[in-house]
Amino acid sequence: MHHSYSLINLLRSMLVLSLLSFNHLLNAAEAVNIDNAWVRSTLPGQEVGAAYMTLTSKQDTVLVRAESDVTKSVEIHSMHMQDGVMKMRMLDAIKLSANKPYKLAPGGFHLMLFDLKKPLVAGQYVNIELTFKTGTTESKQKLKVLVKASDSDESHHHNHHH
Repeated sequence: MHHSYSLINLLRSMLVLSLLSFNHLLNAAEAVNIDNAWVRSTLPGQEVGAAYMTLTSKQDTVLVRAESDVTKSVEIHSMHMQDGVMKMRMLDAIKLSANKPYKLAPGGFHLMLFDLKKPLVAGQYVNIELTFKTGTTESKQKLKVLVKASDSDESHHHNHHH
């Protein structure tokens, strides 16, 4: 009798542990909070767009890839002033520290949307999928991002090739 009781306890413990690890897999995809996501509207014929957002991860993780249905290629870019000139460069990834907001914003880090399939019109939505890597585990997060009008007084700095 005592053996069957301990076997049931063992099985119950195993079930609880497996559910916890399954929940961890489910939560891995939601481990990053994404706030204030938006995409800048573009003019007809403009082939490049940009997306911005604030990423806050519950644990150390890395943004390794971004994809969108409106473009063939999405790249992670940084901008900084160098000798009075705004320089842009492509990054392989962005490392996120636990609970530290990471802002992708105009004039700083952002996602570049190359070879747009159509103009990005204010009020429409763009689907973006972000891939995060935590340790050896990759997780994807799908976003529906609002397109907002460009500031007309701000010159657009993405019309050059790099």
